[in-house]
Amino acid sequence: MWSRRLVLGVLVLPLALLVFGDGPAVHAPRAELATGPRPPRGLPQPAVVSRREWHADEELVKEGPHYTGAAKALFVHHTGNPNHYDCADAPELIRAVQSGHIEQDGWDDIGYNFLVDRCGTIYEGRGGGVARAVLGAHTKGFNTDTVGVAAIGNFGEGAEVPKPMMDALVRLAAWKLRPGADPLGTVELVSTNDESRFDEGQVARLHVISGHRDSYETRCPGEALYGLLPQLRERTAKLRASVPGHSEAARLRPYF
Repeated sequence: MWSRRLVLGVLVLPLALLVFGDGPAVHAPRAELATGPRPPRGLPQPAVVSRREWHADEELVKEGPHYTGAAKALFVHHTGNPNHYDCADAPELIRAVQSGHIEQDGWDDIGYNFLVDRCGTIYEGRGGGVARAVLGAHTKGFNTDTVGVAAIGNFGEGAEVPKPMMDALVRLAAWKLRPGADPLGTVELVSTNDESRFDEGQVARLHVISGHRDSYETRCPGEALYGLLPQLRERTAKLRASVPGHSEAARLRPYF
């Protein structure tokens, strides 16, 4: 049953005031607070700008990280700010997102696990370790065993998605998805929130690489970026196929 709540992207507000309907994470058991599963070796970790480097406001953070299982799916978002920013200003934009998520939305920290700017630079989002399965707050109902990546910009109809940004999304998705996940395939996830497109407890079949709108009633990540998700899936699958153990052939192999 589809939720009747409709969240419209308001793209003219300051970045810190933008709300896309992402919801608080469902916390993992306390046993996983201190550590979390790390992805296996194989695909190289792309360069990631740390929270320390973009000067995250750690004093705003309400609670330390929680962990979940390795990513079965990746959700693509956009932040909604104007596209023609200077990439040197991306850290400032990310700090505004963090402030908005904590102070306006009341979350523990920034909701996204990663953010990517128009120059292709990847930034660490929610704290807890980029190589670990940090539980985010990016997708109401489907934060468990997933990763949320936000493209910094507004990618509505007619917008241009920069090639460096797409390249970075490919590298990040190929690395962060669990071994055996098929970027061209689908996955079954159980909704934990009635405010998603699916009732709590309902099994949803979603793309392994999905847009935010696939799980929640929103325009995010914009028509232009959403329209490029098939390309993102294909390029990610091709990159993962070049590394043994990460291709679709290994999809059913147990992972712990």
